[in-house]
Amino acid sequence: MDIKTAKTDSANAKVEATISKEDIDQKETALAQAAAKDMQIAGFRKGKVPAHVVKARYGDKLKEDAKNEALREVYEKGVEALGIEQAEIIGEPSVKKFDETEKGDVEVEIFIATKPEMKIEGYKELVPDFELPEVTDEEVQQRIDEMLKSSAPIQKIKEERPLKEGDFALIDFEGFIDGEPFQGGSAEGYTLEIGSGNFIPGFEEQMIGMKEGETKEITVKFPEDYHAKEFAGKEATFKVTLHEIQEKAIPADIDEETLKKFLPNEEAPTVELLREKVKEQIEAEKLSKVYNEEVKPKFVEALVEKYEIDLPENIVEQEIDMAFRNALPAMNEEEIKTYTTDVEAAKEKREEFRKDAIDSVKLTFIVDELAKMEEVAVEDQEVMQTLYFEALQSGQDPQQLIKQYEEQGLLPAVKMAIVEDKLFTKLFNEKKESK
Repeated sequence: MDIKTAKTDSANAKVEATISKEDIDQKETALAQAAAKDMQIAGFRKGKVPAHVVKARYGDKLKEDAKNEALREVYEKGVEALGIEQAEIIGEPSVKKFDETEKGDVEVEIFIATKPEMKIEGYKELVPDFELPEVTDEEVQQRIDEMLKSSAPIQKIKEERPLKEGDFALIDFEGFIDGEPFQGGSAEGYTLEIGSGNFIPGFEEQMIGMKEGETKEITVKFPEDYHAKEFAGKEATFKVTLHEIQEKAIPADIDEETLKKFLPNEEAPTVELLREKVKEQIEAEKLSKVYNEEVKPKFVEALVEKYEIDLPENIVEQEIDMAFRNALPAMNEEEIKTYTTDVEAAKEKREEFRKDAIDSVKLTFIVDELAKMEEVAVEDQEVMQTLYFEALQSGQDPQQLIKQYEEQGLLPAVKMAIVEDKLFTKLFNEKKESK
């Protein structure tokens, strides 16, 4: 078997070989002999079936298996000749050529991708300057007021007055479309915050001014994009009875009990400490926004522009394919038809995603290298926790979401995203501390 190898660059290598017909025939015979040991065919004792009988019955399958075995041998010998460690190989090898000649030989070309060689220096200098966010006393007080309102109990109003925005209305309602009640359109003893926007547009506004005990008919129109398609765009009439007007009982001063609720881990909570903690929270939120919206995009752009890296061609192509597939659903029917039926048009369209794909793959390798240099690591448990909280926030079953990510092979991408976030936060915090 004649094998030639060559490294295109530090991330790509090629293996060329010609597999002789004799080699394939020998492997086919060996496979037939191995299969014959366990095969039972009428007229022959078990283990005594001649190889030529096995070939006659399973020739096509045996020949295919022999070619695949020869291909694996080419790959293994090529990797050995190139001096590539298995841990360095990325993805599956790409067989670009597997052509049978008139003589029965097979000409093979295999492309192998590996982790690129990198020398990353001066990356901390690329972190852009940024202004530290400031937090005013007014912002702190506004946040404390929101906390007090959010935690305050709801109670019946003491004075007699009409319903106004910001109140909570205890109501019964029944909805009708074309004079007929509809499923999900009625409730009793329902508490609705006026001005929350939880109901159909116009419903809450038309309730303003109602008095306790009053019944009123309210007419609204379901939005055209309403989630329940059978109601979208239709006009509905609701019979609404207001039983009670309620409001938040917001305390004028922060008492000891409220302080303990807001600062549960503090032995001696005070208003001053609460203001300090709230200020820190707002600062952290603002800083996170600065990091993600201002610093990170500039830093990523600088990293990609500064460092030249040999990229595994198969990974770049996979990234282009993924971007192309993700773009299809947003296209119109005519475009989708064109790109799914016209090979040349699809190839041309794919190229539009190449630059972004290259930048994305390059950034992945840079982040991976920087994470090692900065000793930033993420345990599998952190990935599971991230997905768990994501599921809770979106109302999904955590175990089902994790299983979905596992089946789609997305867990490495999630882990890489967490690594990137921790790495960038560390570098940006160092920049902040140096100010």
